[in-house]
Amino acid sequence: MLFAMTDQPTPQWLYPRPDLPPILSPTEADVTVNLWLLPKFSMLSLYGLLEPLRVANRFGRPLFAWRLCSADGNAVTASNGVTVDVDAALGDAAIFDNLFVIASYEAEATVAAPQWAMLRQVAAHGGLLAALDTGAFILARAGLLEGYEVALHWESLPAFAEEFPALSVSDARYCFDRQRLTGGGGASSLDLMMAFIEREYGASLVAALSRQLVHARREAEADIAAPDYRPRSVRRAESIMDANLAQPLPIPEICARIGQSQRQLNRLFQRYCGETAKGRYLSLRLDRAQQLLADSRTSVTQAALATGFPHLAHFSRAYRTRFGETPSVTAKRGRMPT
Repeated sequence: MLFAMTDQPTPQWLYPRPDLPPILSPTEADVTVNLWLLPKFSMLSLYGLLEPLRVANRFGRPLFAWRLCSADGNAVTASNGVTVDVDAALGDAAIFDNLFVIASYEAEATVAAPQWAMLRQVAAHGGLLAALDTGAFILARAGLLEGYEVALHWESLPAFAEEFPALSVSDARYCFDRQRLTGGGGASSLDLMMAFIEREYGASLVAALSRQLVHARREAEADIAAPDYRPRSVRRAESIMDANLAQPLPIPEICARIGQSQRQLNRLFQRYCGETAKGRYLSLRLDRAQQLLADSRTSVTQAALATGFPHLAHFSRAYRTRFGETPSVTAKRGRMPT
């Protein structure tokens, strides 16, 4: 629930309590955040969500409680191999608001009818649904992201756009669109949770939290990509390649577009990418195919055609050489039952 507004001045949240506050139960806190952990979730995402809540409680108010859930109530193992105990099975908790789906690899491996029902229950009550990393696939497959802007991990963007072409996808670190909060996971989870806390209690608390966490907050729309120090011709050539994965262009045509000889372009690609221009183009296409197969329900044939391989035998050989497994093995991880 939202904190009741009063006519009193906004608190400045300047001095947190020096002692460690107790971990609050849902009955003791103003707001309970329910975190659904799926197998192989990102531990960094979980820490980024929990620490702002914990530190917020140091300011002398019972602000937040959190409840860790799994599909069956059993402990969940993160992608780093650490096993985390949970408080409840998702279906056993009365959740009508603030449900965060924390996923990464194999997002739907443990999702069954009770969990789909819980998601739709929260949505039906007008509650907030949040998704980290590949958790957006779960909300989308439940039909709960129509009309909302969606952010997720950049590796999953191509597969998500392929499976849900009607949804609006953003390359921002996170998107807060009414009652949907989505983000790429990892370190961006800290900013995502700051946005949630700001909605509940205002910017002054978030500013105080940033000081305590020694964190320079970055807004989603102010996200700046890491600098690319490769030569301009390499960057331009790769940009053209990336825009033409389904219908690959001949390397001489790319050279003509950027005004670079093929010999010189190959020399630059070998130096800065470790492979020829043709090899780099093939790598980009295969990497996109892997994203499509691992993160969505795209078939092997569809993935091959979407990345410029009209012959499945050629596609399978190249794929296995790069990833050490056949495309069909990867595809099984993208076709979990709903």
